[in-house]
Amino acid sequence: MLKKKSSLVAWGAALFIAWNGLLLLFLWSRPASPGTSGSAAGDRLTAEVIRLAQDAETELERQKELLRQIHRYSGVWGRRRGVQITPKPAPAPSLPPPPPPPQVTDAAGTVLPVLVLACDRSTVRRCLDKLLRYRPSAQRFPVIVSQDCGHAETARVIASYGDAVAHIRQPDLSDIPVPAEHRKFQGYYKIARHYRWALGQVFRTFRYRAAIVVEDDLEVAPDFFEYFQAAFPLLLADRSLWCVSAWNDNGKEQMVDVAQADLLYRTDFFPGLGWLLLAELWDELEPKWPRAFWDDWMRQPEQRRDRSCVRPEVSRTMTFGRKGVSHGQFFDQYLKFIKLNDRFVPFTQLDLSYLKKDAYERTFLARVYAAPEVRVEELQGNRRRELGAVRLQYSGRDSFKAFAKALGLMDDLKSGVPRAGYRGIVSFVYRGRRVYLAPPADWAGYDPSWS
Repeated sequence: MLKKKSSLVAWGAALFIAWNGLLLLFLWSRPASPGTSGSAAGDRLTAEVIRLAQDAETELERQKELLRQIHRYSGVWGRRRGVQITPKPAPAPSLPPPPPPPQVTDAAGTVLPVLVLACDRSTVRRCLDKLLRYRPSAQRFPVIVSQDCGHAETARVIASYGDAVAHIRQPDLSDIPVPAEHRKFQGYYKIARHYRWALGQVFRTFRYRAAIVVEDDLEVAPDFFEYFQAAFPLLLADRSLWCVSAWNDNGKEQMVDVAQADLLYRTDFFPGLGWLLLAELWDELEPKWPRAFWDDWMRQPEQRRDRSCVRPEVSRTMTFGRKGVSHGQFFDQYLKFIKLNDRFVPFTQLDLSYLKKDAYERTFLARVYAAPEVRVEELQGNRRRELGAVRLQYSGRDSFKAFAKALGLMDDLKSGVPRAGYRGIVSFVYRGRRVYLAPPADWAGYDPSWS
């Protein structure tokens, strides 16, 4: 505190001396106006001095307000950390980052910030309201909103939350040079640039151990934080995992078992839409981060490297943002029907070790290939109900897509990987029973040419 006060006194003294020096220099060097009486010249000089004094007072007030803001942010974060923070020099107006909470090494105490990517949707309020409503601890789960686009109304909405969220702004709002054939995809380039900058702030500037990433058009479930808190130690322990996602791509209400809201899966498909990653993964991805289409880039074999994500049976996020750079692609057909979990599951009290790779493959693969095989016509006709869980086997890209369309699944593949699939297997509910859409048991791996 003594150091802070000394620096403020020194700053004020320097400003006082500089101001008075400029005033004296003005008085000494100003010539009398030709043809003007001494009295008139004096009046004009007095008016000039008064105007300059008023300008100086305005500038001093602006600087004082800036210092007050720095002191306020530092004090708030200091109270959250339980320590007194000495404010750093004022950041650029567009980038007021909060100091990071203390980092700890144990999974139970690690701070998991929620990074909200925002642009020009003032409906970000819906996202933030649910995050703040459901988070169990402001210290454990600080919310950082990174805004691109410079949209004033969205900025006002974010600012209305005060100290409940930290608001940072992506400083580069310029257009990005793109190939002629990609002119209509300029938005995807800007999104990739924003992701790179925002994740860089979280992991490089604030130096967090991990982060949960959501976008401004997502609404979260009551147990959103409980889910990630429970899955975080699993992500640390099993290096065959590279993310935890809140999203089930085939999570339409009629295709999930809401009675098994505690059921989790491994998936080879990167789901996004509310996901947790470690700082080590960002160390790996940042040097080669793409200029556009970052999510599909994540799904390429070169990035995935045979790693999987955890995903739920019932989604812990839902999207309400039909408007966006994708112009509503998939929204009307799939996304608006995704079931958002509405009951709290105490995941931190459950044993999630079944999701570790070796244990999961022993039990999940045995369950899938022990299920009786049926034909798609039998499923559609709701026949052979006595069999319980069943398996529908596909033999290639075309048969997978045909079965997926017939049953209402998302049928697109990315680098050969089906949405929500693990080792080519997609688990879902059809007409009230569990179905595994699966390749033959001797599956030899994904074929990227299926995309």
